[in-house]
Amino acid sequence: MFIVGLGTATPPKRYSQRECWEALQEAQQLSRLTNRSKAILRKVLLGDNGIATRHLALDPLSDAFDLRPDALHARFSGHAPALATQAATLALEDARLQVEAIDAVIVGTCTGYLCPGLTSYVSERLGLRADALTLDLVGQGCGAALPNLRTADALLASGRCANVLSVCVEVCSAAFYLDNDPGVLISACLFGDGAGAAVLSRAPGPNRRRVEWTAARSILSTDDRDYLRFDQRDGMLRNILTRQVPALAAKHADRILSELLAQTGVSRNQIAAWIMHAGGRDVLVAMRERMGLPEEELRWSAAVLREYGNLSSPFVYFVLQAALDGKAPCGTWWMSSFGAGFSCHGALLEVK
Repeated sequence: MFIVGLGTATPPKRYSQRECWEALQEAQQLSRLTNRSKAILRKVLLGDNGIATRHLALDPLSDAFDLRPDALHARFSGHAPALATQAATLALEDARLQVEAIDAVIVGTCTGYLCPGLTSYVSERLGLRADALTLDLVGQGCGAALPNLRTADALLASGRCANVLSVCVEVCSAAFYLDNDPGVLISACLFGDGAGAAVLSRAPGPNRRRVEWTAARSILSTDDRDYLRFDQRDGMLRNILTRQVPALAAKHADRILSELLAQTGVSRNQIAAWIMHAGGRDVLVAMRERMGLPEEELRWSAAVLREYGNLSSPFVYFVLQAALDGKAPCGTWWMSSFGAGFSCHGALLEVK
């Protein structure tokens, strides 16, 4: 499988962390929080947590404090199809491929629910063939991009598809929540909105660097399920984010890397670029320490985190795009994501 086109999209409104803090001062919900909760919000939004700005589907920013279930659903249903379609359109343009050539579309999300799923709306907006296979993947959290891409790989390997469109889109602002749970508060300060898309083909594209998907592996640790997941409360999605997440992410990412390298005979010092999901600054620090990586090796992930925040599942599309645009050296690249479950995924790419 070859990645022949990439596209990313975000809402037009971009907010600094300080702007988010200032908007919070006007919110009625602030008065209902404990002093400890207010201190957490101040520390995360005004401290150096690796995030400078986030793109949010909020205009004005005060809309973030409308926590009615219907308002949150409207935010997701209003923005998710548009963002997914924008990213997919850019990926098709990058691949210089006509939409009629797409045999299947796979869309992953976890921040809202539609039935029919997002593939129905994305297919309509793009003008996909009526007989194109449509697959909606839900419930995988931040890690969804790699299972999405592995599904595309299977469709291509089966010979039933020549070109597959892979999309991940999250409107995280449709799942923001404020209460005295530290994990809920931190989530509201870390996540941004956006979409990423890739066009996958059985043959390399002639118009961009050759990016070949060569091997992949996933693990699922159900013992750790409750450390990172969504809950439902009062008709709203509520993110469960615990202190254990950075260490767990680093442990499972290191394990899956070791297993896949052993399987393929590739050594760690052969990896020329690291395309890693960053849940936050603490996750990146834990990854570096666990894998013995210098800070420079995760510069692409850190740069995306600083500009966009944690985009959840689309994050690795942004990092891959940044590494390609930044002319990261050719060779073997490592791509990894983790998410709800507790799940972790990794893949080796050969880039020329």
